[in-house]
Amino acid sequence: MTMIIVPMICHSSRLQNENSGFDISHRLMEIGRQAKRAAVARIVVITHEHDRFQSGRDILLRRDSPYMLFDVLAELKRRGHSVRIEQGLSKTSSADIAVLHVDATITPADYLDYARSFPFCLNVATADISKRRVSEALLNRGDAWQGPVIVKSNLNNQGIPERFLNRRAQRASKQLPFPEVPTLQPYEVYDSLGDVPDGVFERDDLVVDKFIPEKEPDGFAARFWVFCGESERCTRYVSPNALVKASETIRREPVPVPQEMRALRHELGFDYGKFDFVMHEGRAVLLDANKTPGRPKNLVKMFAAGAAHLADGFEGLIRQLR
Repeated sequence: MTMIIVPMICHSSRLQNENSGFDISHRLMEIGRQAKRAAVARIVVITHEHDRFQSGRDILLRRDSPYMLFDVLAELKRRGHSVRIEQGLSKTSSADIAVLHVDATITPADYLDYARSFPFCLNVATADISKRRVSEALLNRGDAWQGPVIVKSNLNNQGIPERFLNRRAQRASKQLPFPEVPTLQPYEVYDSLGDVPDGVFERDDLVVDKFIPEKEPDGFAARFWVFCGESERCTRYVSPNALVKASETIRREPVPVPQEMRALRHELGFDYGKFDFVMHEGRAVLLDANKTPGRPKNLVKMFAAGAAHLADGFEGLIRQLR
């Protein structure tokens, strides 16, 4: 009997140990799932009624977008967060966190009010990104500046986003959201303030800036700082053109973010966005700030590769709310 009983006891003990181990493992897995569920957020992106944040699906069922946020949201969805693009205003929307992504220099008041109805909304403080508000290179007629100058639109991206929204509203037989947007005018560079044409300083739609790109033996350079929460990347682009654009560069390199830019970001209320700046006479000078940064077609792969890092910053903002 003993020879029979002992193996049975050992077998029973082993089963108990295995079951105990399974129970512990199962409980740990469940705790992990619960923690993950607790971290998952409902995200709403508020866009203008006439904006087109993303395209319809192509033959391979893929979407595209002109905006950098598109790749960040794709990464957040991959991590389990729910994302909804909300075109225009809604009376029934709910979310844990919202992103105000109205592609216009001045965000309309009703969109700001709607954004404030959410528990937390990114970039709700960035209602005005006009050059007169953000540029540190602004000049007045009587200034003592002796260098070259550039005449720009006071609107972000020359007012092209506003014209796009107006066209789509017109096609839908709706009221133009930005009826007073001026005629598109290209940027003009002059050797001095004295060469600026008469009447420019009297126009509300134009500004005069110092023209101070960083000079290189083979061209000109400017710096673009992209950020979301505490995640960031700052890149110096060199272009053969004096007006430096990321999409028209011959080389690029990572560079540190100057403290002056961090202070300005805090002052201007940016949670997410892009700053264009240069180093001039030993200090950083902000030229432009964008709350809806774009996604150049020839840099799509590079921007997509950096989306995971920016998504980390977005999740960091979510954790601050909990």
